[in-house]
Amino acid sequence: MAAGRSTGETNADLEADIRQLKADIEKLTRQLAETGEHGYGAARRAASEGVEQLRAQGEAALGTLRGNAQDIEAQVVALVREKPVTSLAIAVGVGYLFALLSRR
Repeated sequence: MAAGRSTGETNADLEADIRQLKADIEKLTRQLAETGEHGYGAARRAASEGVEQLRAQGEAALGTLRGNAQDIEAQVVALVREKPVTSLAIAVGVGYLFALLSRR
Protein backbone atom coordinates (compact mmCIF):
# COMPACT_ATOMS: atom_id res chain seq x y z
CA MET A 1 0.00 0.00 0.00
CA ALA A 2 2.82 2.36 0.74
CA ALA A 3 4.08 1.88 -2.79
CA GLY A 4 0.62 2.81 -4.16
CA ARG A 5 0.49 5.97 -2.12
CA SER A 6 3.93 7.13 -3.18
CA THR A 7 3.01 6.53 -6.82
CA GLY A 8 -0.23 8.47 -6.42
CA GLU A 9 1.56 11.30 -4.66
CA THR A 10 4.28 11.25 -7.30
CA ASN A 11 1.68 11.48 -10.07
CA ALA A 12 -0.02 14.36 -8.26
CA ASP A 13 3.31 16.10 -7.83
CA LEU A 14 4.14 15.58 -11.50
CA GLU A 15 0.74 16.92 -12.55
CA ALA A 16 1.23 19.97 -10.34
CA ASP A 17 4.69 20.49 -11.83
CA ILE A 18 3.26 20.18 -15.36
CA ARG A 19 0.55 22.75 -14.57
CA GLN A 20 3.18 25.08 -13.16
CA LEU A 21 5.36 24.62 -16.26
CA LYS A 22 2.37 25.37 -18.52
CA ALA A 23 1.66 28.53 -16.54
CA ASP A 24 5.31 29.55 -16.76
CA ILE A 25 5.37 28.93 -20.51
CA GLU A 26 2.23 31.05 -20.99
CA LYS A 27 3.76 33.83 -18.90
CA LEU A 28 6.99 33.72 -20.91
CA THR A 29 5.02 33.74 -24.16
CA ARG A 30 3.15 36.88 -23.09
CA GLN A 31 6.38 38.54 -21.98
CA LEU A 32 8.07 37.73 -25.29
CA ALA A 33 5.11 39.12 -27.22
CA GLU A 34 5.20 42.33 -25.18
CA THR A 35 8.95 42.61 -25.66
CA GLY A 36 8.57 42.09 -29.39
CA GLU A 37 5.89 44.78 -29.61
CA HIS A 38 8.04 47.15 -27.57
CA GLY A 39 11.07 46.41 -29.77
CA TYR A 40 9.00 46.95 -32.92
CA GLY A 41 7.67 50.24 -31.60
CA ALA A 42 11.14 51.43 -30.63
CA ALA A 43 12.54 50.47 -34.04
CA ARG A 44 9.67 52.25 -35.78
CA ARG A 45 10.20 55.41 -33.71
CA ALA A 46 13.95 55.34 -34.41
CA ALA A 47 13.29 54.93 -38.14
CA SER A 48 10.80 57.82 -38.11
CA GLU A 49 13.28 60.04 -36.31
CA GLY A 50 15.97 59.04 -38.81
CA VAL A 51 13.69 59.87 -41.73
CA GLU A 52 12.89 63.26 -40.23
CA GLN A 53 16.56 63.98 -39.66
CA LEU A 54 17.44 63.00 -43.23
CA ARG A 55 14.58 65.12 -44.57
CA ALA A 56 15.85 68.13 -42.60
CA GLN A 57 19.40 67.58 -43.88
CA GLY A 58 18.13 67.22 -47.44
CA GLU A 59 16.12 70.42 -47.19
CA ALA A 60 19.15 72.25 -45.78
CA ALA A 61 21.35 70.95 -48.62
CA LEU A 62 18.70 71.94 -51.18
CA GLY A 63 18.53 75.41 -49.69
CA THR A 64 22.31 75.73 -49.90
CA LEU A 65 22.34 74.55 -53.53
CA ARG A 66 19.51 76.92 -54.40
CA GLY A 67 21.44 79.81 -52.83
CA ASN A 68 24.60 78.87 -54.72
CA ALA A 69 22.68 78.66 -58.01
CA GLN A 70 21.18 82.09 -57.40
CA ASP A 71 24.64 83.51 -56.69
CA ILE A 72 26.02 82.03 -59.93
CA GLU A 73 23.03 83.34 -61.85
CA ALA A 74 23.56 86.82 -60.43
CA GLN A 75 27.25 86.69 -61.41
CA VAL A 76 26.40 85.60 -64.96
CA VAL A 77 23.77 88.34 -65.32
CA ALA A 78 26.24 90.92 -64.03
CA LEU A 79 28.93 89.70 -66.43
CA VAL A 80 26.54 89.76 -69.41
CA ARG A 81 25.50 93.32 -68.56
CA GLU A 82 29.11 94.34 -68.08
CA LYS A 83 30.40 92.79 -71.34
CA PRO A 84 27.47 92.11 -73.69
CA VAL A 85 29.54 91.67 -76.88
CA THR A 86 31.90 89.16 -75.27
CA SER A 87 28.93 87.27 -73.81
CA LEU A 88 27.24 87.16 -77.23
CA ALA A 89 30.44 85.83 -78.83
CA ILE A 90 30.73 83.12 -76.18
CA ALA A 91 27.07 82.13 -76.67
CA VAL A 92 27.58 81.90 -80.46
CA GLY A 93 30.70 79.75 -79.98
CA VAL A 94 28.97 77.38 -77.57
CA GLY A 95 26.00 77.12 -79.94
CA TYR A 96 28.31 76.31 -82.83
CA LEU A 97 30.03 73.56 -80.79
CA PHE A 98 26.64 72.04 -79.86
CA ALA A 99 25.64 72.10 -83.53
CA LEU A 100 28.85 70.29 -84.50
CA LEU A 101 28.38 67.67 -81.81
CA SER A 102 24.72 67.08 -82.66
CA ARG A 103 25.55 66.35 -86.32
CA ARG A 104 27.68 63.37 -85.35
